[in-house]
Amino acid sequence: MSGKTAIVTGANGNLGAAVVKKFSENGFHVIGTVRRKQETKEANDDKVEEAELNLLQEEECQQFVEQIIAKNNSIDVAVLTAGGFTMGDIADTKSSDIAKQYQLNFETAYNIARPVFIQMLKQNNGRIFLIGSRQGLDTTRGKSAVGYSLSKSLLFRLAEIMNAEAKGKNVEVSVVVPGTIDTPQNRESMPDADFTAWESPAEIADVIYFYSGEEGRKLHEPVIKVYDKK
Repeated sequence: MSGKTAIVTGANGNLGAAVVKKFSENGFHVIGTVRRKQETKEANDDKVEEAELNLLQEEECQQFVEQIIAKNNSIDVAVLTAGGFTMGDIADTKSSDIAKQYQLNFETAYNIARPVFIQMLKQNNGRIFLIGSRQGLDTTRGKSAVGYSLSKSLLFRLAEIMNAEAKGKNVEVSVVVPGTIDTPQNRESMPDADFTAWESPAEIADVIYFYSGEEGRKLHEPVIKVYDKK
């Protein structure tokens, strides 16, 4: 299959769907992973392939990536949006709560990022985008979301390790750090917030797409902050 190929995890989430739309509209063949397939069809769906995948199953993820390589020969971009959030300060957070957040936010990324990264090193080309958070970048912001903050912080360390291993190769791993994403769910949970200070999923998708392009690749940004300075 000709053209560039992108993998997007959490493709039916607010951010994942926006990333799928942006890349497919710009000529990418996009394979979006979901837990359960939906029957609805979107525009440009001739460029979009939806795949059911349990991101917590490492062997299943490995086989998924191998199948994409066999069909498309290479993987140009991976945007790993899958994850989860829960509140809880130290008093309310057990180690089991941290383990659940670790699975949702780190394992779901690592199980795809690892085989994709290995392939990108072989082909000497590729870009991986992990979705971090401000609480993960600065864990002092995570006092009320301990498990989430700790699990997201590991993505920054993973990117550092991968970039060290990829030194001298045309492969780069970046952590995208959005502020509060403007979604129906966030508006419902924070009705009194200033929505104008939030970023839309489409705006974040635009930034990710830019950094995946030729101009963006010249800007070596391991951490890409996408939020208002307020």
